[in-house]
Amino acid sequence: MGYNLLKGKRGIIFGALDENSIAWKTAERVHEEGGTFVLTNAPIAMRMGQIKTLAEKTGSEIIPADATNEEDLENLVSKSVEILGGKLDFVLHSIGMSVNVRKGRAYTDEKYDFTTKGWDVSALSFHKVMQSLYKANAMNEWGSIVALTYMAAQRTFPDYNDMADNKAYLESVARSFGYFFGKEKKVRVNTISQSPTPTTAGQGVKGFDGFISYAEKMSPLGNATAGDCADYTISLFSDLTKKVTMQNLFHDGGFSNTGVSQEVIDEFTE
Repeated sequence: MGYNLLKGKRGIIFGALDENSIAWKTAERVHEEGGTFVLTNAPIAMRMGQIKTLAEKTGSEIIPADATNEEDLENLVSKSVEILGGKLDFVLHSIGMSVNVRKGRAYTDEKYDFTTKGWDVSALSFHKVMQSLYKANAMNEWGSIVALTYMAAQRTFPDYNDMADNKAYLESVARSFGYFFGKEKKVRVNTISQSPTPTTAGQGVKGFDGFISYAEKMSPLGNATAGDCADYTISLFSDLTKKVTMQNLFHDGGFSNTGVSQEVIDEFTE
């Protein structure tokens, strides 16, 4: 059910790969709420996913772009403004990748070329995206930019590997760029720290199934799904959150503030 929360609003959604992805669910919800958008992903990711199906479903155009490439981003921003008929109101950065994780390398045995690539894709790309938007003056006042993160930026989850460092950097970029975007252009920048979610990217992390079960037992409200995250993202894109900026917002069913749950205690005392 839609409430027209985004009627007349325009934006860009990065990272929709398949129907399991948070970006995909968010695109569907934006469409339901009356928003229009351009979909984008790296060319290699587009070949792996089903983004064309999403574009047809939502009446959206696709512009391939490597989020680590400044020229690609400049082209993406200018073409999006042209296609959508005006400046943008929202942007979702839903991008993350660790080559070290993919190659099975431990945090204590990183290959630093892999580390640098993962950092560029997962974290520095957020700065590049915002810098492209900022320099092009492509955002409307009271627009909203959101990136997805995870609690490993604050606490240690051993198998999350160098993605934890990437997310810490990403959150810092949101605060730092959020200051300038807010002060000079009245644009909000926030990150959502989401529950472990069975997306294609999330399932690449070692021990993911066990951890998602643990998080479910720890969270008073249970894990937030990709659909739940899409709903929360919509609220941040809407005018209902115009004074929320430079925040890392936990969307995890209460996991982040739970020391231990009775379910976990019972698991160890049986």
